[in-house]
Amino acid sequence: MNIDDHLINHLSNLAKLSFEGDNREALKKDLEKIIGFMNQLNTLDTDAVKPLVFMTDEVNRLRTDEAHLEISKNDALKNGPKHDSDYFRIPKVKGKHNN
Repeated sequence: MNIDDHLINHLSNLAKLSFEGDNREALKKDLEKIIGFMNQLNTLDTDAVKPLVFMTDEVNRLRTDEAHLEISKNDALKNGPKHDSDYFRIPKVKGKHNN
C-alpha cells in the first residue's frame, strides 16, 4: 500500500483532523510501520488456529437489578438553578443551530 499525501488527506478528512508539516511526515511513517506489521501477520499460517470467541472462560456474575430511591424529587430539584414543582427549567433551545 502506498502511503502518500492523497491518502493522508483522505484519512484527515474522514477523521476531521488536520496534519501539517512534521506531523504529516510522522503520520506517514507510523502508517507505514503499521501496514508493515500487518503484512508480517498475513504471512503466518493460521489454518490450524481456532477462532477466539471469548477472551476468558470466566462467567459474568451480575447482581440483581433493584431500584432504590436514592434522592427525592424535591432534593434533586434543589440542585438546579431554576425549577417548577416537577421539572428543571432550562432556556429555550428550539431554533438555535450549533456548528
